[in-house]
Amino acid sequence: MSHISTGVEYGLHCLLFLVDPPPGTKGASVRDLADLQGVPVEYLAKLFTKLAKAGLVVATEGIRGGFSLARPAGKITVQDVVEAIDGDKALFDCREIRSRCALFEDAPPAWATRGVCSIHAVMQAAEKAMRQELSKHTLADLAERTLAKANASFGPHVVQWLTDRATHRRGDRDTDTRD
Repeated sequence: MSHISTGVEYGLHCLLFLVDPPPGTKGASVRDLADLQGVPVEYLAKLFTKLAKAGLVVATEGIRGGFSLARPAGKITVQDVVEAIDGDKALFDCREIRSRCALFEDAPPAWATRGVCSIHAVMQAAEKAMRQELSKHTLADLAERTLAKANASFGPHVVQWLTDRATHRRGDRDTDTRD
């Protein structure tokens, strides 16, 4: 049975830091987002490639560049992120074992295989409900919930941390004397 990957969790957590950036910021680098969240940089880079391909984020060039949301956070659903990272795979993969019952001796009667398997039907209903629920929640909703739990200094602290990192990268480049 398939499930939602760890990549979706990593992606969602990192995308939350791109919601409502301060004016004048150009986004956050994958390296900074990975360091901020404590996730592997290489893995997050692959996830952001998928998110960009799906049109959920855009990259800005340059030393202070990075990723930003491609559209308002209220227009990006959790389901959008799941599909961008994990693809549109089924929650359940029915193996049609109902036709393999030993009592049928390799010739199952029509009644045994008619219509959708009752187990598969339950799984399809569960998947539909899950997709509908994930489609109800946006990055803006998640960011609002996160900020509601955090103390007032958390948001500005994150902004300062990311700004310091971007400034440090630029400073390293400006003082680099290698040709």
